[in-house]
Amino acid sequence: MARMSRLLVAMMLGAAALPIAAAAQVPGKTWTADNGDGTFTNPLFYDEFSDPDMIRVGEDYYLTGTTNHSQPGLPILHSRDLVNWTLLGYAFDRMDLGPDMRLEGGKSMYGQGIWAPSFRYHNGIFYIFSNVNGHTTQVFRATNPAGPWTRTPMKRSLHDLGVLFDDDGKVYVVWGYREVRMAQLNAALDDVVPGSERVIIKAEQGMGEGAHLYKVDGRYYISSAWFSGRMRMPMARADKPYGPYEVNHAISLDEGWGSEEGYRHRGEPRPPFDIAPPTTALGRNVLHQGGIVQTPQGEWWGFSMTDYNSLGRLTGLSPVTWKDGWPYFGLPGNLGRTPRTWVKPATGVVQKPFAPYVRDDGFAGPALGRVWQWNHVPDDAKWSLKERRGYLRLHTLPAVDLMTARNSLTQRAIGPQSSPVTLLETTGLRDGDTAGLALFGLPWRTLGVTQAGGKQAIEFRDQRDGKVVRVPFAEGRVWLRAQCDWLTEKARFEYSLDGRKFTPIGEPFVMAFQLKTFQGIRYALFAYNQTGRAGGHADFDSFAVDQPNAKGLMHPIPLGKTVTLVLHGSKLALAEHETSIVARAGGDAARFRVIDKGLGRVALALGGGHLSINASGDAWVKPGDAGMAETFAWMETIYGEPMLMSLATQRYLMVDSSGQVSATSPGARADRADHARFVVTEVGGR
Repeated sequence: MARMSRLLVAMMLGAAALPIAAAAQVPGKTWTADNGDGTFTNPLFYDEFSDPDMIRVGEDYYLTGTTNHSQPGLPILHSRDLVNWTLLGYAFDRMDLGPDMRLEGGKSMYGQGIWAPSFRYHNGIFYIFSNVNGHTTQVFRATNPAGPWTRTPMKRSLHDLGVLFDDDGKVYVVWGYREVRMAQLNAALDDVVPGSERVIIKAEQGMGEGAHLYKVDGRYYISSAWFSGRMRMPMARADKPYGPYEVNHAISLDEGWGSEEGYRHRGEPRPPFDIAPPTTALGRNVLHQGGIVQTPQGEWWGFSMTDYNSLGRLTGLSPVTWKDGWPYFGLPGNLGRTPRTWVKPATGVVQKPFAPYVRDDGFAGPALGRVWQWNHVPDDAKWSLKERRGYLRLHTLPAVDLMTARNSLTQRAIGPQSSPVTLLETTGLRDGDTAGLALFGLPWRTLGVTQAGGKQAIEFRDQRDGKVVRVPFAEGRVWLRAQCDWLTEKARFEYSLDGRKFTPIGEPFVMAFQLKTFQGIRYALFAYNQTGRAGGHADFDSFAVDQPNAKGLMHPIPLGKTVTLVLHGSKLALAEHETSIVARAGGDAARFRVIDKGLGRVALALGGGHLSINASGDAWVKPGDAGMAETFAWMETIYGEPMLMSLATQRYLMVDSSGQVSATSPGARADRADHARFVVTEVGGR
């Protein structure tokens, strides 16, 4: 049979079809932080990567993070430049510590499992220390970060721990929420040294959780995360391991690149779901948990995560400015605020941009793509890539619903917009079976094929309201697709019988973040039997993800064009008034010619001069050539709205209530009261 599934890569979102042979070799575009011009745009990954911890070993950087109940777990990523990352593998393939990890006996590990790892390297060995809910802290070791890794349980559980191999041979660990404890680890690294445990920071001093422990120039630093109310990243420092510690309440504050807090559950996420609408409360979707790393060239960079609604938690990269002995995230003129687009780190390595993950999978190889993770420990006897070559076969096992179904294969959803599609063959289904594509979260939504009484139907199911839509289907092959916009958190399912014409099914729905799974939405391939017995099987021919905005800016910088700038949400256009730049409605808007200054930076030429920022931050027209005061870093909010950061002030061009224009805004706000976003319109030149 011809592999028609290979067409789906080209058919996403109505794209023109490619020849089958050619399409089979074309991976879908996926988010790449490297802009290819010497700059990068946050987030590093536009999919969930929570509780990050990063280390440098020589000229190489390594990264891991939380994976909860998904398996394999603890991803190991490698980079040479802190921007382009490669997924090497995982610290474990399966970790089976009981029936809850296998979805057996009515038990589960949703929202539990692997948490907040501490990544370290010492004397030729890589270490990951990680919490496992309901079990003791686990220690993973490897001499090669790509594996193999070994696992050893500690004798106790240490919440959100951070580990430091000190230069005197001692190994220290810190842990706790608000009240921070420290102890020395024994030589086996499986327990604390008796008598070494102490409270080093009291609860009222303002620290949070997610500790990272460092020693810099002889001084000890602990970063943490404050998540209640206005999120922030506190840091403590001391001259000795056990203190006394001084606390800085925020080395990073309010940076979410304009993201609003989206749909969230009020109370327990179960039917009937009570979902709160988005809010513009300040300090919610902002960078708040992470740490620091130094390049061989001496630069310091910060890494941290931000909540990003139903997509999960995202990881950002921040330039670090040391001031008064504190490593602030941000630039000297704007401490605590991370630019969304900035110059790549000086690591001594220059390379072309590449994506960390290959999301598409034709299931033609001997193993699943590395990006895939099972929902809990799978039953490895009930899935196969070999029973039918070129297909993922999932045998159906009994389950009440998607949440209790074993062998659901998942990968993290990807923003800012994306469309997953799979081609399902249903001839192996039996009565009671259901199989297809899910947006896995709470509430979950599925689009698949069910069989009852020997007849099949295409079925959309929405857990939120229990609504089910069925369309009769003659068994065979069907394309299942979801259209997802993670900026609005709205999605819709559709299906196709030929891979070309897609038909919507069910109503559009909103997606919400919740704490039951403590993960963002995941794409999932599922197959289970709803009648309490094992059934047949589902064959998945392929899976692909289309992303219309897979890189940096959603709109290209209009280099060489003549443009007007109008304050977003208003009619106030930047205009020339004598030698000043003002904002006013009506009249002649200034026509700026956008001059390329390299590294994603521009000058705005006007007549014989350029828009300039003076010592007090005010905008005016300076005659002559463009220097630093006339140069702006062009970037966007998370929603694609252009912003211009002055290199003179390291703050953003804004318009105040009187119409005065200055480069004094610290950055985008969730409530949009930054007055620093512009509508850029190309016009004819003078």
